[in-house]
Amino acid sequence: MTTNQPKKLFCFGYGYVARHLAKELKEQDPSWQICGTTTDKEKLAQMRADGIKAYLFSDKMPFNDPLFILRDVTHILISTPPHKDGDVVFKAHARDILQIPTVEWIGYLSSSNVYGNRDGEWVDETAEMRPTSERGTKRAKAETQWLKMRRIAGIPINIFRLSGIYGVGRSAISTVRAGNSKRVHKEGHAFNRIHVDDITQILIASMGHPEPGDVYNLADDNPAQSHELISYACELLGKTPLPLLQYDDDLGMSPMARSFYKENKRVSNKKIKEKLGITLKHSDYKSGLDDILEKNKQGIV
Repeated sequence: MTTNQPKKLFCFGYGYVARHLAKELKEQDPSWQICGTTTDKEKLAQMRADGIKAYLFSDKMPFNDPLFILRDVTHILISTPPHKDGDVVFKAHARDILQIPTVEWIGYLSSSNVYGNRDGEWVDETAEMRPTSERGTKRAKAETQWLKMRRIAGIPINIFRLSGIYGVGRSAISTVRAGNSKRVHKEGHAFNRIHVDDITQILIASMGHPEPGDVYNLADDNPAQSHELISYACELLGKTPLPLLQYDDDLGMSPMARSFYKENKRVSNKKIKEKLGITLKHSDYKSGLDDILEKNKQGIV
């Protein structure tokens, strides 16, 4: 339900995306109230010092008095990682959220890995969820839980399937500087990304025009090989390009990195443009990395 009361955002999981969203909302309208959760006591103290009404929350530590904590909340962002039983917020507090009459919008941050491997084919939001990784399976289960509650109880949920998130402090610029990058080539492999500034503008556009039950892909225009991204970061930083390695099982990759290369798809972003009126600030990784380097020069890290 839409009201004229002050806007209050509650972030389950006050991480990278939530921080950027909260900052942009406050810049647009300082009257926004921001609340968030963490699992870490040191981060809790820092959040409170930054003016965030902060709480400890995890699957093992749900709220004792959720109706009080969520009182007057108008918008909810859920970015907590799921577990084998699906979304931890759904399991702990979905029924409590239903009892908060002021809630206008709920955004669940999912992942494009719910589509699984498509051998390089394009997928849009109408494509069946066919996860091929454990992480994708957990995300798909969480989506199903929330969308089922949407059908049964009318909860105002929107699902956002994110491609690889990057931005200041979280990009190839950082990994190349730190010496943690590899240029790996796997024939035909492609992957979309999405700059955090674009995630933020998409979430705010959805808040302004809520369509409960809608699912959106958040992706750039240019699905590309990961080694291209690393090469461009090296170029921007004036570093000699790293040697190009061929993908195989002997590169010392983590299970998460291997799962990245096992999935190959191109993610369509037409819906965010057509339904939410989005013009991407960074339509490809070059624009995004240019922006990050410029911000670094300005002292933004």
